[in-house]
Amino acid sequence: MSQLTQQDWLKLQDSLTFEGRAWINGSYCDAENQHTLPCINPANKQTLTDIADCSENDVNRAVSGARAAFNQGDWACISPSQRRVVLEKLADLMAEHAQELALLESLDMGKTAADALAFDIPEAIRCFRFYAGAIETINDEVLPTAENVLATVTREPLGVVAAVVPWNFPLMITSWKIAPALATGNSVIVKPAEQSSLTAIRLAALAAEAGLPDGVLQIVPGQGKVAGQTLGLHPDVDCLTFTGSTLTGKRFMEYSARSNLKRVWLECGGKSPQIIFDDYENLERAAATAAAAIFINQGEVCIAASRLYVQDSIYDRFLPLLLAEAKKYQPGNPLNPDNLAGAIVDQLQFDRIIAGVEEAIAGGAKELTPVLRSERQEGWFLNPTILECSDNSNLIMQEELFGPVLGLCRFTTEAEVIALANDSDYGLGAGLWTNNLGRAHRVSRKLQAGMIWVNSYADGAITVPFGGRKQSGFGRDKSIHALEKYTDLKSTWIDLKE
Repeated sequence: MSQLTQQDWLKLQDSLTFEGRAWINGSYCDAENQHTLPCINPANKQTLTDIADCSENDVNRAVSGARAAFNQGDWACISPSQRRVVLEKLADLMAEHAQELALLESLDMGKTAADALAFDIPEAIRCFRFYAGAIETINDEVLPTAENVLATVTREPLGVVAAVVPWNFPLMITSWKIAPALATGNSVIVKPAEQSSLTAIRLAALAAEAGLPDGVLQIVPGQGKVAGQTLGLHPDVDCLTFTGSTLTGKRFMEYSARSNLKRVWLECGGKSPQIIFDDYENLERAAATAAAAIFINQGEVCIAASRLYVQDSIYDRFLPLLLAEAKKYQPGNPLNPDNLAGAIVDQLQFDRIIAGVEEAIAGGAKELTPVLRSERQEGWFLNPTILECSDNSNLIMQEELFGPVLGLCRFTTEAEVIALANDSDYGLGAGLWTNNLGRAHRVSRKLQAGMIWVNSYADGAITVPFGGRKQSGFGRDKSIHALEKYTDLKSTWIDLKE
């Protein structure tokens, strides 16, 4: 997709009409109680529009409509090839509206519009195209039995799937959830993050235009403590998929136990390590990737490599390279394509990051970069920050701040750094840099994470699973494996004897 100038984005913004209502049973509607939440642009703190703050009754209505649509079978019971046509049409419409969707992402949560257009929106489109094709590869089974018996295993949709999604990659992660769920014939209810609901709300209208039947996709914006909790406890929701904090993920597990034992798939927090060994020669490339791995998207990335371990013998050569790369991520107007970083999503997150840095410094971490706060006062901007730390128990090496803050630590031996890297409640991702093939295999197997990168970081494709271990959760988004989350196996035993 072609690069747009800041003036291009501003011109497009002038033409936007912001839609903030819920999408329930095939049309936009206000919350029953008329309550709303302000949708604030993080770059200037101005209100863009108001978003429906859905109540328990609104969610109940959405669930009822989703169940009715599923039972009616206009989506669940049609052939995979028919569903494929609709999902491919939706992907086409998303591509036609790519600039609009990218701008909504940027204005809504502060990411740069250029990144949204180059990465987020194309990834979302690829997701729908992939699952549109993948559904025709799912095969049922006929199992070996005696000749007078027919035993089959069929894979069937679960029914009503709730997707509670985060604010950092709103449309992309929403697509990761709903594309495989829709592809397998489920009805889906999305609870977008209250900080970034605009693209999910817009997607609903595009899905209807593509031919998705009424009730099959519902969007219920609102507060997690109301709309999210209602979905988690609802007895007629068969499955809930969630990306967000570990604390909230644990709550959804509790809600499942307290209600109907609905399936819960969690992709939670991360504190991912990256290791630079002294046998890796291209330190410039490693430094550039290490900076991007934490400072892209203002550090608001679950897979961000927020812990960096550098071997003693190359530490002093590596550090100046890292500091130079960090300077490239000074925050600025998200609509300016020259800026690599935008604004922090809201005041609450802004304050949390600052408080975390201050606590880390009080605990002994050394600040290697200028002050965290940006001089830009019109929005929530934070400078890229690197903290040097000799104690792996320091907050900066243990807790997810979800901001542009990197914890940096030396190490001496391979065994030592493996222990340091695994010293975490989280296990989402990990990276290592080495020219030694044996070390690459050996260390990759010992790192406790769901995703490992060697001589790269956070690269991927829609064909490759995304998810973690430990308190990073156990769900898997992307790839053929995601289809398993939204389907159930049914065994059928047919006695053929006369």
